[in-house]
Amino acid sequence: MGPAGSANEQFNQNELHAMAYTDHLTGLGNRHRLRDKARQLAADRAADPAPFTVGIVNLDGFKPINDLFGQAAGDEILCQVAHRLKACAPDGATVTRHDGDEFAIILPLVFERAGAERAGQMIKDVLSAPYDLGDRNVRLSASLGFAIYPFAGNDFEELMKSAETALYRSKRRGRGQITVYSREIAQEMKRATQLEQALRNAIINDTVDVHFQPIVRLRDNRVVGFEALARWIDPDLGFVSPAVFVPLAEERGFIDTLSETLLRKAAEATLAWPRDLFLSFNLSSCQLMDPRTSFSTLAILNSVGFDPRRLELEITETAVMTSADTARRIIKDLKDAGIRISLDDFGTGQSSLGRLREFTFDKVKIDRAFVSAITTDRTSEHIIKAIVTMCEGLDLEVVAEGIETEAEADKLRALGCGMGQGYFFGKPVDTAATLRYLSEHHHEFALVERASA
Repeated sequence: MGPAGSANEQFNQNELHAMAYTDHLTGLGNRHRLRDKARQLAADRAADPAPFTVGIVNLDGFKPINDLFGQAAGDEILCQVAHRLKACAPDGATVTRHDGDEFAIILPLVFERAGAERAGQMIKDVLSAPYDLGDRNVRLSASLGFAIYPFAGNDFEELMKSAETALYRSKRRGRGQITVYSREIAQEMKRATQLEQALRNAIINDTVDVHFQPIVRLRDNRVVGFEALARWIDPDLGFVSPAVFVPLAEERGFIDTLSETLLRKAAEATLAWPRDLFLSFNLSSCQLMDPRTSFSTLAILNSVGFDPRRLELEITETAVMTSADTARRIIKDLKDAGIRISLDDFGTGQSSLGRLREFTFDKVKIDRAFVSAITTDRTSEHIIKAIVTMCEGLDLEVVAEGIETEAEADKLRALGCGMGQGYFFGKPVDTAATLRYLSEHHHEFALVERASA
């Protein structure tokens, strides 16, 4: 073959090489390009190792775009993101796209944390502007994780792992967060992973327990039901707060398993209670996004032999807002089966009145933030009075949470609040202690107990 053939062959090899290093959707480089650039930078600076920064950019809430508007719309947004990243990248920077909605950037002239955070803020701002899809605009935020060479890793793989750890921490903290890798963050993430494994084992071994806190009728302090609350004491970690392990289970995708286990335990425990008492149980925002929730809930109640009309499910306004259409269908299915729905932490959301109009709740729970200030703060007193009056007009029951003193209970009673719970009436206790509480505070239960003794 003559020289022309050799030239064509060379051209084809170059073309193949370029294709192997390019993301075909956006025209950016891919992970191979990023790896080579990072290695080249490290080699160039080997004699005098000057730092440089690698960042990973991940879009928040991108998946619903494909689900709602189709893949073509998702691809269009990814191309717009690529264009914006290239436009805002400083001289000498390399921008690449990896899988899905994940991009990366090498910043050769960013040497320390403050510089990485400034770059991250600029990228975040650029990506938060609306995306034009022709007939509609879409807004997205981005989470970012940065790692600085050589402190966060001496080779490419280690550096990327550190950036991914930083990104993961950003995702855990919510949308639109920026994290620069440090040893402290690595330790924090390591502890979270250990906690996750311990929690998974606890669920498998059935060692996450349910405690019950009484809910009373304020008029006569008679117990009318109990709220089920998760409790976990690990052999190595000790007591772990549900404020820590419940969000962890949501984030790692096994809240449904945890919740179903706890609901079954709670429902089984209530079989020993008087039939006039209700069980209140919390649903997470993840469960209100999962269409299987209503079926799995009813299946558990059916298998235990628990009357759905004795169950109240507590949901927060934030949970309802996360996926309103799916939540509406789930709530309808549950209510059709006789389950009652309570709006928890009322007054702390951003559009509670709108939610009351959109969703058919049975009960509202006034957040403890208002209750704890009721005897000292006139504003809190007026807010609670307004909530009680409004709920009367809407035919909604009201429970005040976090009652800790007799003065708070008296004030709530005077304002017309129907029900209350808190340490003043009883702390959350285990199944056996709940039965003892009933023998002391529920007249009919005590009579039956004495008769059977």
